[in-house]
Amino acid sequence: MNKLPFLHAKQSNREFFITTMPAQSVVALSYASVRGQDKEEGAIQRVLNKSRIASIKDFTLRGGDYPNAIVLNWVSTDNPLSAIDGNLQFEDTPRSAQIIDGQHRVAGIRAAIMENEKIGLMDLPVVIYKNLTSKECADIFLSINEEQKPVPRSLVFDLFGIASEGSIDPAALRARDIAMNLHTLENSPYFGLLKLPGTPIRKGGIAFSTAVSAIKPIVEEKGTLEQIGIEELEIQRQIILNLFLALSSKYGEKWGGKENVFLYAAGFMAAAQFFQQKLVSYCSTKQSFKTETISDSLHIEGDRLIWQSEIKGLGGSAAVSKVYDRLVEAFVPDTGEKTAFEI
Repeated sequence: MNKLPFLHAKQSNREFFITTMPAQSVVALSYASVRGQDKEEGAIQRVLNKSRIASIKDFTLRGGDYPNAIVLNWVSTDNPLSAIDGNLQFEDTPRSAQIIDGQHRVAGIRAAIMENEKIGLMDLPVVIYKNLTSKECADIFLSINEEQKPVPRSLVFDLFGIASEGSIDPAALRARDIAMNLHTLENSPYFGLLKLPGTPIRKGGIAFSTAVSAIKPIVEEKGTLEQIGIEELEIQRQIILNLFLALSSKYGEKWGGKENVFLYAAGFMAAAQFFQQKLVSYCSTKQSFKTETISDSLHIEGDRLIWQSEIKGLGGSAAVSKVYDRLVEAFVPDTGEKTAFEI
């Protein structure tokens, strides 16, 4: 029998308990009731994302913090939740409480406990409602995930530069370093052009978070470059710089113009996608990631330059696809091979 001290709270027409609970108890008694699959009252969750669970497991094993509460809806009649003498009393009986918010955290922590049982002793903040309807669960879920907006991703990635190691996604940190290099290196085509947190709002341009998100799949563990044996940060940094130096060489003095598609999110993301899907295998075959190698394979100079006006009116993914298709059309690889690797 668990006996945990608690606080009682009331907001609008609903009441709840606030407590801390060992992680092993949370994973033992809680479960996700999936909307469209489970017929019971309170089924509002989506199907779990396996990659997100793996990421949370790794974060937990690195000693990550969980200051935000897991939100539960206690539904068990066989294992009643009782408030007696200032303590919540209950057993760790499976399927006692539905998860309203935090199902991926619970699943990731469960996976971490399987590797390190000591994590089961970690205290987690928990908010517990009792016997809510599906409508009430949906209201609470939406109040957390829609009304209470998360911080901008650019700020998250920027804070990776000062956060402690356990709080950091290593791949995002590496992508952040490379994006910051593009922003601060004087010979970079993006010198001073990425929109960092705290800078004045302006139309167009590339948010720092966009650059990091586009670069991350290229440099993450088992990502695009690691698959061909290129794991060193400095080499990855130079290769990505070479990509954009090659593109900027096609535009010359026009690179800084407002119509240059690569100075906007769609162009940057399309270039990263083109690099992953076309250039990496080509440059690997050529044994060269030099600027000249990339530039010589792309015929977009003169009247073939890609302009922002070409994607006017297109949505995000459609705009990226349009620029990507234009790059593919302009891609004319040289079939000759090099014998020595060049960067």
